[in-house]
Parts: sequence; structure tokens; C-alpha cells
Amino acid sequence: MPSGYFPQLFALVRGSFVVLGRRPSSPQPKQALRRLLWQTSGLAAVGTVVIIALMIWVDAWEIGLMPPRGAPGLWPFRVLTDFGKDAYVLSVLFTMLLVAALLVPRSRDPTRARRLRFAARAGYLFLAVLLPVLIAEILKWGIGRGRPFVGGKANAFNFEPFAGSEAYFSLPSAHVVTAFALAAAIAAVWPRARVVMFAYAVMIAITRLVLLAHHPSDVVAGAVVGMVGAMWVHYWFAARNIGIAIGRDSKIALVPAA
Repeated sequence: MPSGYFPQLFALVRGSFVVLGRRPSSPQPKQALRRLLWQTSGLAAVGTVVIIALMIWVDAWEIGLMPPRGAPGLWPFRVLTDFGKDAYVLSVLFTMLLVAALLVPRSRDPTRARRLRFAARAGYLFLAVLLPVLIAEILKWGIGRGRPFVGGKANAFNFEPFAGSEAYFSLPSAHVVTAFALAAAIAAVWPRARVVMFAYAVMIAITRLVLLAHHPSDVVAGAVVGMVGAMWVHYWFAARNIGIAIGRDSKIALVPAA
């Protein structure tokens, strides 16, 4: 192990990138990959059907029921919705990762081992949110769906692909992508938090509808992108035994503490 704080920190960061980029080392990674492909393709297929159905029969009707944009009584929803803003959530997760990384070189066993596990999980949470958020930004730009009432009426089929305008960044909802990715990632690491985290994600989705920032189909698309992205990051970490492992039954579980 290098001597001195900064050499140790550099070695930790370099080693983390090496581990993330190495070939899978867990037993039965192919079986787990097949399971993941079935799960995510099934989720994407069901989500696509629901999204199309909402576009045709629900979106225009639902946004017509919402209160006017900017109504004074909506301030609680404007406060709550920021808890799903990708920049805020990613900043918190990156701060957790940074603090954990800065503390590891100063640690000695067994504290060092605990802090390394925490840093690995912080890194997992950060990437589990970052990946789907980046995918969502590409989808928003390519799809170019108008937000509710852009153009002056409740039109669920107002599209301008590759427009690059915030007004046409409706599908999928980035707030919902962030919330569901975070909920899926935390639930995978701390299963007891599953109900609370998905309640949080649903709350964020509701705020996006009430504030007329998105259509119902945008929200469903955001949930699908967020969960699928988090599931792939989960597999990536498990296949490389980074705080998560693939068991003999090809199911993914936490690496037990030493």
C-alpha cells in the first residue's frame, strides 16, 4: 500500500476505475445476465404498451383536469418536486461518494473495510442514477415531445424531434427517472427501505403531473427508464463483486460484511 494520504487516495481512485472496467468475476454472470435481460425487456415492453395507451386515451384528458400552471396553491408541489431534481440528487450522492473516498486513506482496519463498503455503495447509487439520467437526456432530445399545453392546447401528439428546446423535453420526465432510479437502487441495497423509496418516487411523479410539467405517459416512461437503468448498473457491480455479488442461483445479493 502506498505511504502518505494523497498517494493512497490516488491509488484508491485508480483502483476503483480498474475494478469497474474489468471483466466479470462473479460465478454464473451469464445466467444473471439472461435473468436481467428477461426482466428489463419485459418491463420495457409492458411500459411501452402503457405509454402508447396513455398517449391515445388519457394524456390530453388528464392534463385538462389539472389546476392552472403557476396557481398560488401549488407551492407545496413546487417544493416537493425539487426532491427529484437530477442535479440535486446527483450532487448529494456525489458528495457522499467524495466524503467516503476522502476518509478511506485515513482509516485502519476494521474501520477501513466498513468505509470501503460504504464508498462502493455510494458509487453504485451515484452511477445507478447518473446512467438513466444521461439516457433520459438523449431520449428527450431525440423524441422532442412538447410539454402540456405547449402550442396552446392539450395535444398529446405534439412532437418536434431533435428540437433541443426545453419546451420539447417532455418525454421521459427527468425528475421521475431520477426518483425511480434512486428508489430501485436503494431498495436493492437496503430492501427494508423499498416501500418508503417507491412512495417517494410516486410522490415525485404526482408533482410533475399536478404542476403540468409532464403528461402521464412521460411519467410512466421516466419510471421505466429509471428502473431499467438502475437494474443494469446493479448487474454491472454484482458481476464484478463490487459490494454486490451473484449467487449460485444467479440471483444478485449484497456481499456480506467481513
